[in-house]
Amino acid sequence: MYTQADRDHMRAALALAQRALFHASPNPRVGCVLVRDGRVIGEGFTQPPGSNHAEIEALLDARRNGNDAHGATAYVTLEPCAHFGRTPPCTTALIEARVPRVIAAIEDPNPLVAGQGFAQLRDAGIDVRCGLLAAEAAEINVGFFARMTRGRPWLRLKIAASLDGKTALDNGVSQWITSEAARTDGHVWRARACAVLTGIGTLRADNPQLSVRLVDTPRQPLKVLVDSRLEVDPGARLFDGNTVLVACARADTEKDARLRDRNAEVIELPDANGKVDLSALLRELARRGCNEVHAEAGFKLNGSLVREGLVDELLVYLAPLLIGEAQGMVHLPALSDLAQARRLAFRDVTQLGDDVRILARWQ
Repeated sequence: MYTQADRDHMRAALALAQRALFHASPNPRVGCVLVRDGRVIGEGFTQPPGSNHAEIEALLDARRNGNDAHGATAYVTLEPCAHFGRTPPCTTALIEARVPRVIAAIEDPNPLVAGQGFAQLRDAGIDVRCGLLAAEAAEINVGFFARMTRGRPWLRLKIAASLDGKTALDNGVSQWITSEAARTDGHVWRARACAVLTGIGTLRADNPQLSVRLVDTPRQPLKVLVDSRLEVDPGARLFDGNTVLVACARADTEKDARLRDRNAEVIELPDANGKVDLSALLRELARRGCNEVHAEAGFKLNGSLVREGLVDELLVYLAPLLIGEAQGMVHLPALSDLAQARRLAFRDVTQLGDDVRILARWQ
């Protein structure tokens, strides 16, 4: 059904989609390549929210280069949108450009699109095919797909640990277990996320900023603090810079006002035990358009997220150190049988400087 040339052009479109990694959200990261008579005449990828989608950028690129898209094939990594949002439908632009053929990687899970884009194109007489390199296209937008299909973001739990699985000394000292190369790579993962989440324990121990500093990024992710009893110090470095969302079980009017002065928003999300309802928090982040959440917390909050089935993947940096008796990665209850263990599968293992980065997902 697909030729090698089709695959090559779709891979080029996927590479373009990667260029939207840090700025597309809450929109999906999409790439588009226009090809006529075997020659690429236009390329584009998703611009920041409110700006052009990939298909529009590719059509504009073709025109800038003196090319007419009439008779071209559009290779696009996601079904073209068929509705008015902050920008007009991409289907209309493709139809008006007289593109006779569209090859898409995967259908858009957004209920506002979900096959309607393909239907509009077919109704206009355009030959539409879908399914080329679908898995690769879904991976680029793993958070967008998660938000659209289940109503909560993709949660990535980042952990930096010693070879014996320790994340901090018993006295709380954890800076720095891993190398500068690992820390820089961690900021890349922060930059692609819509929100960075931590807990009050980590805030007390490390007083982190949780901003992206070690790599260039066009925007900073939302900072999210889980603080059941609203004990955070408004002078914490977390409040330097962009907005912080503080999730608590019970708000305090006076503390709320002080935090608002520090560019923070406090929301009450109590569970039955007087803690923050973590599932409700993730649903709220999805409502706000968050596709990917990057969690950097202590072993207690890590354990709560894992126990509640909210973690989609682990991003673990292991340093060649043995620390001994100290704080572990994830606080989980003791098991009586190995068959009860939560099993994961390695997706990627990469050496970064002296450290090793492991990306693992539940089986």
